[in-house]
Amino acid sequence: MNRNLPVNADRIAEDIDALAKITEPDHPWTRRAFSPLFLDGRAYIEARMKAAGLETRIDAGGNLIGRRAGKKPGLGTLMVGSHSDTVPDGGRFDGIAGTISALEVARALKDKGIELDHDLEIVDLLAEEVSIFGVSCIGSRGMTGQLPEAWLSRASGDRTLADGIREVGGDPAILLEQKRPDLKGFLELHIEQGPILEAEHRDVGIVTAIAGITRVEITVEGRADHAGTTPMDRRADALVAASQLVLDIREAAIGLTKTPGHFAATVGEFRIEPNAANVVPSKVVMLIDGRAEIRSDMETFCVWLDEHVAKIAATHGVVIATPKRVSDNFPTPGNPGIIETLERACDTVGALHRRMASGAGHDTAWMAKVAPAAMIFVPCKDGRSHCADEWAENDDIALGAAVLFEAVREMDKALA
Repeated sequence: MNRNLPVNADRIAEDIDALAKITEPDHPWTRRAFSPLFLDGRAYIEARMKAAGLETRIDAGGNLIGRRAGKKPGLGTLMVGSHSDTVPDGGRFDGIAGTISALEVARALKDKGIELDHDLEIVDLLAEEVSIFGVSCIGSRGMTGQLPEAWLSRASGDRTLADGIREVGGDPAILLEQKRPDLKGFLELHIEQGPILEAEHRDVGIVTAIAGITRVEITVEGRADHAGTTPMDRRADALVAASQLVLDIREAAIGLTKTPGHFAATVGEFRIEPNAANVVPSKVVMLIDGRAEIRSDMETFCVWLDEHVAKIAATHGVVIATPKRVSDNFPTPGNPGIIETLERACDTVGALHRRMASGAGHDTAWMAKVAPAAMIFVPCKDGRSHCADEWAENDDIALGAAVLFEAVREMDKALA
């Protein structure tokens, strides 16, 4: 990289490489939340925070925070960070790149002797990925008063989530009362987890919105019959009807991608009964994962789905109940002012950028409910993520960190 950046790319690479070595030997790169390896990674990050002159603590939600006091006490806090936990077999950069880039912002400010008016906090948010307790974004929900109380009783073996939070240094007894009214802005860097930036030779994606996620369950009831003796035209085959529905869902989703916002729909779970080679399938249960940047697109899709299942049922002689929305989260737009700040920061460091939506969920979606927030993407090779082949070039990460650096400085001045 020939750019004269305000951050140190070598330090970023050193830290990411060090965390990559803290992994299950036979499952790179695995460092799941609430595991001993996760605590080892946390210990490394905390040591690097302290070396950068940050005052460290674990909050009630189990989040690791490094604080750099501002010149004007009481003015509020700017927060930058991501997460250090991984999915199984695939987390060399996902979350880690954002956590280390945030740390590098603090180090670069120290190197240049720049004091902010606001307090600056660098955060490693607990368990952004789906944890052993079956839930995700535990730290960001916990920090902002959005963690459901019932979650604390969720169990994995003989441990509850409350036990896990205590083990990482949090305090579930006061977690539900935790609020952060001092937060004035939140920034997160993340690898794109998709192919667009690489394909378009862009350095940075500025996230306009984190897509809402709606999950819909559909049950198709047919009739079990002998597979060898029942004529083909006298069957109520639940699998045939369900298979047609899967194809139609794909076509409907493709149609919605022609609208301005991001949209995707995937049938990711599919169960068949009785699942025997010589029996006509009698029942299929499927789960649709729908993602929409614009809420009206999701509503359009759900209305179409309700009407379409009735047509499929009539055509194939099966029964399909009204699709059931299992979960339904709205999109989270980035803060318009911070998005513009990030665009100016890109221009300052010479980063080619574009606006884009995030089809994946992130901690920023929860932080944005209590403070102005936005995030940026950096490219990843072939758009691969959540796998052992996940890769991002260090120069790309460093350029993203430089964007964060410039954005933090502008936010500090503008908010003051």
